[in-house]
Formats: sequence, C-alpha cells, structure tokens
Amino acid sequence: MEVNLQKESLQRIARELAQMGQQSGKPLTEEEIVPLLERYQAAFRPEVTEVRPLELECDVVRFQNNKDKWVALVGLLDGYPYEIFTGLQDDEEGIILPKSVTKGKIIKHINQDGTKRYDFQFENTRGYKITVEGLSEKFNPEYWNYAKLISGVLRYRMPLEHVIKLVSSLQLQSESINTWKVGVERALKKYLDDASGENTETSEN
Repeated sequence: MEVNLQKESLQRIARELAQMGQQSGKPLTEEEIVPLLERYQAAFRPEVTEVRPLELECDVVRFQNNKDKWVALVGLLDGYPYEIFTGLQDDEEGIILPKSVTKGKIIKHINQDGTKRYDFQFENTRGYKITVEGLSEKFNPEYWNYAKLISGVLRYRMPLEHVIKLVSSLQLQSESINTWKVGVERALKKYLDDASGENTETSEN
C-alpha cells in the first residue's frame, strides 16, 4: 500500500514537471521523468516526509536581478530545503521585510472549510513576533504556482544539484518569470555551498 502511494505521488510530480517542460522546445514525458525521480528517491537523501509539519523553520534569502528586488522564503526540514516561496520585495505585489530579518517560521493553517493558508512569522529587533498572513495572496499567482512545483520536488528529496539544473533548464516566455527562475537558482545554491563548505553570497539588500 505504501509503495503504491509513493508511486502515485511520483506520477503526480511527473505530470506536473511534464507540464512545465511544455514551455521548452523538447518537453519531457512522464515516462522519462518517473524513473529519474525513483532513482533520486532511493538515493542518499533522508527519507521523504509527505505530511508537512504545521511549522517549519525558514531562511530569508534576498536577491536582486536587474532593477527588481526579490525575496525567497525557504522552509527547512532538518536543515534541508523543503519548500520555497518567492516574490518581489514590494508592498503591493509582494512583501517588505526589515533588512535585519534573516530567519523565521512558515506556519500552515487549515481552516474549518478545509482550505489552507501559509503565514510567515519573525521576531523584530525588540523581540516581538510579527506575522505576515496569507503568503499566497502576497505573491504573483504565477510565481506561486511555479514555486509549488519546485517545492513538490524538494519535498521528495531530489538532490539539490538536480533541482537547480531542473530550474535552470526551464525556458519560460515572460522576462519577469525568467528573473524569478534565476533567483530561485541562487536561493537554492546557497544550501549546496553550505554543504560543501563554500561561502557564496546569494543575497543583496
């Protein structure tokens, strides 16, 4: 039963990745992706945690591409990237956080009607907890949807170097979404560098 559920989950991710691949000149098929993900799942990464904890520790990674300033909220499970939320540092089309904020928590709420909401909580310099509610409402829906796909791959422990290659290989039509893509690569590369002992700067205030 557990094996069947794992295969169903992998097939679901494969369908989503295949849809993303349609943006490129040579789309990947489910038949090509599923064996690849199965090998990744059986690799040396920790076991898959399918049920997300209600709270995850979070790193705040800032970056700038061209004139746009971006922020990535990287949810961590046992120190390993588990999910990522990205958007502009902007009051109207994203969120603005104090420069001193580099860590926090991403909190999942399940409403009575079954809908879900993700909030970001951090402590300010005075020690007060500040909560930014409804991350999905703060970021552009297009960025949100792509980030959900990347989070799905992270959740199933695909090695980071391959996640980064996957993001890099996406050929997206919009200039702004390509800017997002570069930022996601930079945000995730931080954890590769940390693991290898390198010290690569990935954020800009």
